Formats: sequence, C-alpha cells, structure tokens
Amino acid sequence: MAWVPLESNPDFMHTLGVPKKWGLVDVYGLDPELLALVPKPVAAVILLYPISPNTEQYKAELEKKEIEKGTKNNNVYHLDQYVSNACGTVAIIHSIANKLDEIKLESGVLKEFLDETKDLDSKQRGEKLVKAQSISSTHEEFSQEGQTEPPSEDEKVIHHFLAFIEKDGSIYELDGRKPFPINHGKSSPETFLEDAARVCKEYMAHEPGQVLFTVMAIADIENAN
Repeated sequence: MAWVPLESNPDFMHTLGVPKKWGLVDVYGLDPELLALVPKPVAAVILLYPISPNTEQYKAELEKKEIEKGTKNNNVYHLDQYVSNACGTVAIIHSIANKLDEIKLESGVLKEFLDETKDLDSKQRGEKLVKAQSISSTHEEFSQEGQTEPPSEDEKVIHHFLAFIEKDGSIYELDGRKPFPINHGKSSPETFLEDAARVCKEYMAHEPGQVLFTVMAIADIENAN
C-alpha cells in the first residue's frame, strides 16, 4: 500500500486538529545564531534526509546500539510505518502524540486515532494507520496542494521524514521505519532544539557534501519567546 508523498505543509497538521498557535517553521541552519531565530518553545523537530547506503548503515547502527542498551520508555508513543510514502504524516503523528501536554489537540481525526491507539504497541498502531481512512484521505488531499507536481503513488521516493522529541529528560528519534524509538541521550525542554540539531548533524555527517537535508520545527508561533 502506498500514499502520494506529502510536502511539508502547516495547514495539514491544523486540519488534523493541531491548534493554529503551533506552526511548522523552517530551521535555516544548525549553528547557534540560526537556531536562535526559531520561535520558542519547540515541541518537535522534523528532519527530511536522503535515503542512501550510508544513511541506511547508520540506521542499522542506531537500531543495534538501542538493542544493546536495552532501554525502553513506555511513555514514548511510537508506531511502525507500513504505508509507503506516509513518512511525513507519521512524523507529524509522532511529534503530536508525544507532546499532548503542550499541544492541546482539538477534536478531529488525529485525536480519535490517538485515543484508539494509546494502549496498543507499535505494530498494532501501524496496522491501525493503514486502515485509518480519515487520515489517509486528509493526507491525499494535501499531497495535491504542494508547490511541485505530486508524484504517483508507486514512484520511488529517496527522502524520508523522521521526528525528534524530548520526553522524560531524553531526546528520542521517532521513525516508522525503525522498530522502536532511538534514545539519543539526555535533554530538556530548554536544550531540546540544540540537542536535536546535534543529532541532525550526525545524520548529515554520513552524507558529507549532500545538500538534500531539510530541518523543520513544530513551534509555538503565537507566544514565541
């Protein structure tokens, strides 16, 4: 099963029930002076990166290290991605689901989905998303509204979205292509953006010279510090 790839669009998450005080903003660089331009607070960071042999090897290394650590946080919401090209929607779901204390989600298709899946495991949540017609229809609608001509459902996509959130004093990477969250070390609400930038740089280091990386933040644009 495949969906049409989705471009980054803040209206998409608002349609899912995210209040408009939260916006999806570009992070123009990972150095301190450019991170300072991002509105605060930041609930989540989303990275778009190119899938390549190097980044696939890094993915495998992260999964192996996580298994070796044997750590698990049941407070982190994670779902497996079984639908091709759904990674943008999965990144939004991961971001919002883990920040419900901050992002007061309004009634709608996403709130219903999270209520239905909160007590399920990652695999079961992913299976539920496959059948979530209301979310897939919303994804389909916004995939047609991008600035570029949308590709077909079966066209190979070489980029992938994943999300970073801070939870219980750690920064977690959430990716539907990985079987579990990846703990990238200690973090806090105050240092989260800088910590996420550090991990994004680690991804970029595996493709030196590659410019096909994009970083975005879900930030409070109404009450920005």
